[in-house]
Amino acid sequence: MPDGVLPVAAIMRVALLADLHGNLEALDACMRHARAQGVDRFAFLGDLVGYGADPCAVLERVAREAEQGAVVVGGNHDAAVAGPDDGMNDDARRAMDWTRRQLGRAHTDFISGLPLLVRDEAICHVHASACEPQRWTYITDDIAASRSLASVDCTWTFCGHVHDQVLYYQGAGRRLMAFRPTPGAAVPVGAHRRWLAIVGSAGQPRDHNTAAAYALFDHARGRLVFHRVPYDHFAAAAKIRAAGLPEALAACLERGA
Repeated sequence: MPDGVLPVAAIMRVALLADLHGNLEALDACMRHARAQGVDRFAFLGDLVGYGADPCAVLERVAREAEQGAVVVGGNHDAAVAGPDDGMNDDARRAMDWTRRQLGRAHTDFISGLPLLVRDEAICHVHASACEPQRWTYITDDIAASRSLASVDCTWTFCGHVHDQVLYYQGAGRRLMAFRPTPGAAVPVGAHRRWLAIVGSAGQPRDHNTAAAYALFDHARGRLVFHRVPYDHFAAAAKIRAAGLPEALAACLERGA
């Protein structure tokens, strides 16, 4: 899939959501929270489907936002809708098989049209690493983060895939340093440095915190705020069980891990 390119003028206060994984309750909670913060635009950083019981409703929400100018990139679970699901564990593969059966033509066409990376002169949006995004490399250390930043030469790179919230920044020695943000606290992310933010998972947090995760980037002020938003994770888990999806996927939402 080709890269998408946006003009710098399109950059505003952007809510960054990744790894929705068919969790409608989490998506709606994050979007309500973001709108209350005065967000101008949304960016969805891949894995819209997989695991959760509401893939169609989630895709329809995201598609409506895309019509209003939202950035949307594809993730590995999205790619697996129309392609092989190699590398997925048994529960993920079962969920993907179920998801394919739920989707209509409009849903699959939307997913199939998603780019793997969208950038402008300063910002990169991608699901995994921007270095060969189709390989779905997990950014788990400064070396992987450095490769991602170097491949696009952007000031700010935003991604997901890891289901965690981490901010990498360029230190004085040019080596990237990892920073664990405090939810709700604004982090200065000025253009004098380069930054890579993993925004966390809205739909399937895995850090023993059941609250959905997303981040809000204020380009004009050079600030990034990582948020955690409580939602009805029991309702989302109940839908997974009612759909006959693997029990482990429901338990994951209830434990936050």
